[in-house]
Amino acid sequence: MDKYQEVISRSQVISDDAAVAAAVAKIVEKASENANEDVYRFLLSSIDLTTLSTEDSVSSVARFTQRVNDFDNDYPQLKNVAAICVYSNFAEVVKTHLDVPGVDIAVVAGCFPSSQTFQAVKVADVALACAGGANEVDIVFNVGQFLDGNYEDLSDEIIELKHTAKDARLKVILETGALKSAENIKKASILSLYSEADFLKTSTGKIYPGASLEAAYVMCQCIKEYYQQTGRKVGFKASGGIRTSEDAVKYYTLVKEILGDEWLTTDLFRIGASSLANSLLSSILGEETKYF
Repeated sequence: MDKYQEVISRSQVISDDAAVAAAVAKIVEKASENANEDVYRFLLSSIDLTTLSTEDSVSSVARFTQRVNDFDNDYPQLKNVAAICVYSNFAEVVKTHLDVPGVDIAVVAGCFPSSQTFQAVKVADVALACAGGANEVDIVFNVGQFLDGNYEDLSDEIIELKHTAKDARLKVILETGALKSAENIKKASILSLYSEADFLKTSTGKIYPGASLEAAYVMCQCIKEYYQQTGRKVGFKASGGIRTSEDAVKYYTLVKEILGDEWLTTDLFRIGASSLANSLLSSILGEETKYF
């Protein structure tokens, strides 16, 4: 048994799909307790406000960034979003136009959303993005290598990309819709955690089904177990199809119940979204608002 199989075999995280679904259903019953303005405000401040369109351009990303700048003036009573998330080649555009403090510059890199290119190209992409101003980098877990059982090369790649990113947070997107089963999501989570990931993220939202509460449950349980074994806190990011305040509160509730209140900070909890920001803002203000 190699070191990768060994660490997976030691895990006590539940990976039976039916058991996971039952556990999620029980936790989500508590979501209504968290449907309040304070939680909506926190969730808004946890958003990685995202634009990942074929039509993105220097001018459109500049306008997108300016909207975040304007938010500080238009809603001074609210915390701004946690980050602006763009394609890697636009990191410098965001850096040039972002005026407000406390908003990070996140990029998707490493051949998003498929992770299918040469490792040297992924390394160059991450390096260039960080040189352009990115302080958070979202890369895609190599699902093909995983399904082939090539855990060593898969893990070595994540480690190299983390070392390339240096002080930038590295979020590993598991693409849970492609992994499909709780067992695969568990294994992918463990491999990423032990490969120096700073965050586990559910989905790209591009090709396969997006975030699911069941996937989030397994990922959070793996993060919890890893923390108990190593003392290192790794964040969780839900992304892919989370559009309403009601949905966001369910993910908040999962994190609260599994990882506890200490994970409910923007350093350890994020939601990748575009339309969700307007839903949360509407919930806070009590009227439909389309700001972003």
